[in-house]
Amino acid sequence: MMKQKRYMKFAVYIVAIVLINLVATTLFFRCDLTRGKLYSLSKVSRSVVSTLKEPLTIDVFFTRNLPSPYNTVEQYLKDLLGEYALKANSYFNYRFHDVSAEGEIDAASTEENRKLAQNYGINPVQIQVVEKDEMKFKKAYMGLVLIHGDMVEKIPTITSTEGLEYKLTTAIQRLNNKISALLNLKDKVEVKLFLSPSLKVVAPKMGIKDLQEVPSQVKKVVDDLNARMYDKLDYHLLEPADEAEMTTLSKTYNLMMLKWPAMEKENISAGAGLIGLVMEYHGKTYMIPVLQAFSIPLFGTQYKLSDMHTVQDAIEQSVESLIGINDTLGYFADKGTVDLYGPGPQGGSISLGNFNNLASKSYSIKDMNLKTGIPEGTNCLLIVRPTEQFSDYDLYQIDKALMRGTNLALFIDPFKEAAASGSPYQQQGQMVPVNTGIDKLLDHYGIAVNRSLVMDMNCFRQRLPEQYGGGEQTLYFAPIIEGGRINNKLDFMRNIKELITYKIAPLTLNEAQIKKSNLKAEKLFSSSDKSWEMKGQIMLNPMFIRPPVSGEGMGARPLAYILEGRFPSYFAGKPIPERPADEASVQTKDAKEKTLDTAHGPQAGGLEHKGDFIAVSKPVKIFIIGSSEMLSDSLISEQGDNPNATFVMNIIDVLNNKEDMAVMRSKIQSFNPLEVKDEKVKIAAKVFNIIGLPVIVVLFGMFVWLRRSVRRKRIEAAF
Repeated sequence: MMKQKRYMKFAVYIVAIVLINLVATTLFFRCDLTRGKLYSLSKVSRSVVSTLKEPLTIDVFFTRNLPSPYNTVEQYLKDLLGEYALKANSYFNYRFHDVSAEGEIDAASTEENRKLAQNYGINPVQIQVVEKDEMKFKKAYMGLVLIHGDMVEKIPTITSTEGLEYKLTTAIQRLNNKISALLNLKDKVEVKLFLSPSLKVVAPKMGIKDLQEVPSQVKKVVDDLNARMYDKLDYHLLEPADEAEMTTLSKTYNLMMLKWPAMEKENISAGAGLIGLVMEYHGKTYMIPVLQAFSIPLFGTQYKLSDMHTVQDAIEQSVESLIGINDTLGYFADKGTVDLYGPGPQGGSISLGNFNNLASKSYSIKDMNLKTGIPEGTNCLLIVRPTEQFSDYDLYQIDKALMRGTNLALFIDPFKEAAASGSPYQQQGQMVPVNTGIDKLLDHYGIAVNRSLVMDMNCFRQRLPEQYGGGEQTLYFAPIIEGGRINNKLDFMRNIKELITYKIAPLTLNEAQIKKSNLKAEKLFSSSDKSWEMKGQIMLNPMFIRPPVSGEGMGARPLAYILEGRFPSYFAGKPIPERPADEASVQTKDAKEKTLDTAHGPQAGGLEHKGDFIAVSKPVKIFIIGSSEMLSDSLISEQGDNPNATFVMNIIDVLNNKEDMAVMRSKIQSFNPLEVKDEKVKIAAKVFNIIGLPVIVVLFGMFVWLRRSVRRKRIEAAF
């Protein structure tokens, strides 16, 4: 009976344990102890997957048993997708496919998965591994595709856990937006392939054998995409033969045009040809190169046809840009601002290519100017380094946009590089003031960009080439902003630990004006205590810049602010500026007809018209920083994975009322430097970690051993 009772208890315990585990698969809790909640889904991610209206499947293609650190990527991805599944509705699903590259030991067993991955455009990447004390290179699959309805989005390479949640959530959002935008299209997106017949004759002499197959290949790509894009693409093959027509088309669409002399031996006469793929929708165009030219030393210029997988990806991306699946981001392309698509109009070398590519993934960037006006409903307007004078009417239009609810992002330079003249050595780094008049608006709003540049002893140090003696050159005009000077109290700034600036001017806040207007001013970051201002004659030749000997004038300078609230109009109580005559004369036909109708129509007695002037704005934000270089390719990485890129894109999100997205993007930051400055403390910490901890463990072990010895002797004495 006793044995039966024991067996019964044991069986009951086993059943209880099994039941508890079954319940725990659905009823459990997790505790994320990381500071930035890196292993918990953001609010926006939970919202996106919980409101799916069509089935979403994520197919993950990963090679198993990868070495460190790639093995942790797969595990993190499994955990992350598990989190999505817990918060998602019934439309969310994901699958992992084991796939090995050709030539690997287990390649045969994963052949079907490999074919599936290649059909989706997921190709293996080369990684570096250490096997048997040897450094080797191995091909591995690390990518995924998202299938939502008939749309497919892919992340072809996942080699790091950084930003995975952001990439997945934005990809899901993009799929949702694309489906809605395509279904609402009234007209089709035109896909025009320009291919001159003359090129087919000369192509073999250029090393191009398959040119005649390009039209059918492009048509197949378009047909495949139409199956997923609800038949919204319209394909045309155009074969221009007239050279004058080719020249016009080349200039209009930026297509490649080739010319060649007569080749008597090959019986080929002199001629010209045009080739390129153009996407067009409602006047907006996007050019996709079909033939690429490469200049190779010793071999000259080589020509190569674009891979059709690349063309397909480019068509998909161009459709997103043309139909505007993302929110609009206004870019002020007027008054000598930096050209978003090339070098600045004033001859400067600044390029915004990386910023443009990053912003285009989340926004449809639209150029805006003062002649056509800033459309009402624009969430955010970027003004980057204006260099020309603003008239009062120009300022009125910017002020009016702010009053209507358009947030402003101002990247203002108080100086520009002087035009080269005289000795290049004397002109190196010389800067001249820029007077645009926009400072009148800023002063009224309660902030000013100083006529100076910040120099900082805590700055970037440039490595010099060996031919210049090697070593480092201190660039005081490139301050490094460390964690203690960054406002991490704001959610979207919380995980940004370090920034680098370049040619940046300090800001001055008018506290009285801010208080009077009941505005909120948040300082985002400032320079170190060892910084000073260069005023008057600005010369940025590193060889001639020296810190103040006595330390006079040194101190932290505010470098970036966000102002928020209801701003008073600069033109309140002032006469409304009149439009200049040259602009006033430019009217549309509808506007003229409306003017005539008003002039000759019946006069309604007692009616008064006071215009659309707004004295106090809606709740809006103004971001301001004294440097356009913050958007340059030198400070923003191409992949958008450095802190500067995160900071800038977070600002854009916040000004577009997407702070949740900014907070999620900030979770990717992993740079956590120690804030210890004293070298003695650093050395002591290293010694403690290397020697101190093992010594503590040994001492603790000896203490335990002594206690046991004493206890054993006490027991022996008692018995």
